[in-house]
Amino acid sequence: MHESLGDTKPPTVTGRLSLLTGALSPQSSWQAGGLPCGGLTAVGKGAVTLARARGGSGDLVAGHPPATSRRQFAMSILIDETTTVVVQGITGREGRIITKDSLDYGTRVVAGVTPGRGGQEVLGVPVYDSLKSAVSVHRPTAAVICVPPLGVRDAALEAIENAIPLLLIVTERIPRKDVCEVLVAASANGVRVLGPNSLGAIAPGRCKLGTVGGSLENTLQTFMRGSVGILSRSGGMTSELANVLTTRGIGQSACVSVGGDPLIGSTFKDLFLLFEQDSETMAVVLFCEPGGTMEEELSDYYKTVRSRKPIVAFVAGRFVDDMPGTRFGHAGVIVDGNRGSARGKIEAFEAAGVRVAHRLRDLVPLVTECVPGLAMPG
Repeated sequence: MHESLGDTKPPTVTGRLSLLTGALSPQSSWQAGGLPCGGLTAVGKGAVTLARARGGSGDLVAGHPPATSRRQFAMSILIDETTTVVVQGITGREGRIITKDSLDYGTRVVAGVTPGRGGQEVLGVPVYDSLKSAVSVHRPTAAVICVPPLGVRDAALEAIENAIPLLLIVTERIPRKDVCEVLVAASANGVRVLGPNSLGAIAPGRCKLGTVGGSLENTLQTFMRGSVGILSRSGGMTSELANVLTTRGIGQSACVSVGGDPLIGSTFKDLFLLFEQDSETMAVVLFCEPGGTMEEELSDYYKTVRSRKPIVAFVAGRFVDDMPGTRFGHAGVIVDGNRGSARGKIEAFEAAGVRVAHRLRDLVPLVTECVPGLAMPG
C-alpha cells in the first residue's frame, strides 16, 4: 500500500543545498567548491539556510554553488555532484522519506516510479508509471529501490534493462533466489549494485544516495568532506564511524553501507578497488561483523598487492565466537567454526597488514598513524 500524496508542497530552495562543503585536513592539496574548507557554520532546523566555508572568500548560497566549483568538481567513488537519481517506490513511506532527505542534502532526484501514480508529484519530483518512461525523459544515473521484498526482482531487472549503471537496494528480506537473479543480471550488464539491506552511500558535500545519515541536520553533523573512505556492513555504524572521525576533524571522501544480507552486490574488496583508484582517498576504515568471508577475501587481496592505501578495521561481535549456535544481528551473520568468526577475521587482517582497532576509540589514533597530519588541531 502507498500513502496518499495529500497536499504536499515542494520544499523551498533554502531547504536544498547543492554543494555542502565540509572540512578537509590541513595538508589536503585540493579545495572543495573552489574555496578553502573549514566546515559548515549555519544550520537551521531540518534545512540549511546558508553555509559559509570558514576561512574562505565567500558564501555558498543554497541551491547555487560558486561559479568556480563547476570547473573544479572532484570525483568520488560511485556518486558525485553529477549523479541523478530515480526512486522506485517513491510514493511509499520509505520512498518519500528517502526523497526528502536526498533533496534536502542537494542530491539531484529527478524522477520517481510507482505504477498507477503517473502524473503525480512527490516533493516536486515527477512520478511515472514505469521506469522506461522516467528514463526516456530524465536519463538518471542511479536508482534507489525501496519497494516491498517480492517486488524488488522486477524493479531491479527493469532498472538493469534500462541501463541505469548504479542500483541501491534498500529493501531487506528479499527471497534469495530473486537476489541471485538480480546480481547475475547486473554482472552480465555491467551494473553496480549496493545492497540489498543497505542504507546507501554518501560523498560528503556532494551527494547522498539512500537514507544513510538520516535527516539533513543529522547528516551535516555526522559527515564531513575529507580523505578517509568508510565501508560498513551496518548502516547505522556507517554513520557512527563517520561521526568518530568527524569529531576529531577527519573528513570522509565517501562512505558506503554495503548491506547486511548474506548475498550483496558489492563486497569490501569490490569497493576497496574503487578507493584504490580514487586520488582523494588516503585511507579506508572498515566496520566488520561475524559471518561470511568478505573480510577474508579483502585480506587475501591486500596481502597479495600490498596496496598503498592503508586500511583500519574494527571487528564487532567478538563475543559471538564464545556462543556458537546463537543467532545475532544481520542475516549475514553466519559462522561455521572459525570460518566467518570475528577471531578468524582479525587473524586474517593482521596477517595481511591491516591495522585492527580493538575499541572504537582506537580508530582515530590508528588512522592518523597511517596518514600523519589528518586530524585537525584540538
